[in-house]
Amino acid sequence: MKRLLPIVFISVLLLLSNRTVFAESHINVSAQHAVLMEAKTGRVMFEKDAHEKRPIASITKVMTALLAIEYGDLDDEVTVSKNASRASGSSIYLREGEKMSLEDLLYGLMLRSGNDAAIAIAEHIAGSVEGFVFLMNQKAMYLGMTNTNFKNPHGLDEDDHYSTAYDIALLMRHAMENETFQKIQATKSYQSKQRDYRWYNKNRLLTGLYPYCTGGKTGYTNKAGRTLVTTAEKNDVRLIAVTLNAPDDWNDHIHMYESLFERLKNRMLDDKGPYDFFVDFEEELSAYMKEPVIIPVLDEEIPYLKKKVVLSRADDEEARIGKIVYQVRDEEVFQAPLYRDEGLFRFFVKQMGDVIGKMAGYP
Repeated sequence: MKRLLPIVFISVLLLLSNRTVFAESHINVSAQHAVLMEAKTGRVMFEKDAHEKRPIASITKVMTALLAIEYGDLDDEVTVSKNASRASGSSIYLREGEKMSLEDLLYGLMLRSGNDAAIAIAEHIAGSVEGFVFLMNQKAMYLGMTNTNFKNPHGLDEDDHYSTAYDIALLMRHAMENETFQKIQATKSYQSKQRDYRWYNKNRLLTGLYPYCTGGKTGYTNKAGRTLVTTAEKNDVRLIAVTLNAPDDWNDHIHMYESLFERLKNRMLDDKGPYDFFVDFEEELSAYMKEPVIIPVLDEEIPYLKKKVVLSRADDEEARIGKIVYQVRDEEVFQAPLYRDEGLFRFFVKQMGDVIGKMAGYP
């Protein structure tokens, strides 16, 4: 009788090295706090005091927009309250009692940074600004934004309203996977049904300064200084840049992007398989991945790549039996699930059935 596959751990270390890989310490930026993240893996390619809590101004609105998309319907009709119409700072000039679609408010929020739009959205989604702020902080916890606390949906200076460059990159990485969010943040201009003029995006990287920019959000308050989060894509590599208190933020972002794009290239580390493993040196197991593993890697990192194959008892309907963990600089950067090769398993069962049938005298 064939015994059950035990839980096993197989480590396959490729090209071992204890040397430290070249770090992006040569990048100079005006920002007091900055981070450059590779979007597919979430790997930090450059950082400067990226975990220090700081006021973040209007890049707060990335969270506001994301929650509005997740909880609301773009066709929702929103009635503007007195509270929203009296918002200070940047505005899309909403009037008390005015009705506007949630979609239009989102474009006003992201392109023109309307604080009135932020309040109108918050009140519509959660019933009150306070209720919406609760949702913001719950989402931040879910995303692992451990050094973030929101007090309002627009980012105006307020005690205990803060985040970090790294946390904002985490937020943007999640948000850009939402197709509606990505469409809105990539829009250069928009015509609201309630306005006889167009709204133009304040993100100058998107509107002309940098051809590879795919979106972002600007911010400024006296306390926060200039804040900026942007995304860019070149040769199928996607990057996220965040700067806080950066007097030369446009050039900071261009410099960070250009420092990496020419050297960070997608590389196929493994194909889909199938792969054969010997379990406890006795049983052979065939497994595959649903897609090839392709991740961005620097040229100088290639000699320091590692991978670990971790096998375990199949415990779900998809017959997932483990994963391959990829490491760079001794840090995990990507995981690819492994699945039992059911095709080979069924073929084996059929062949055995044919043999048994013939032995029993069946045609």
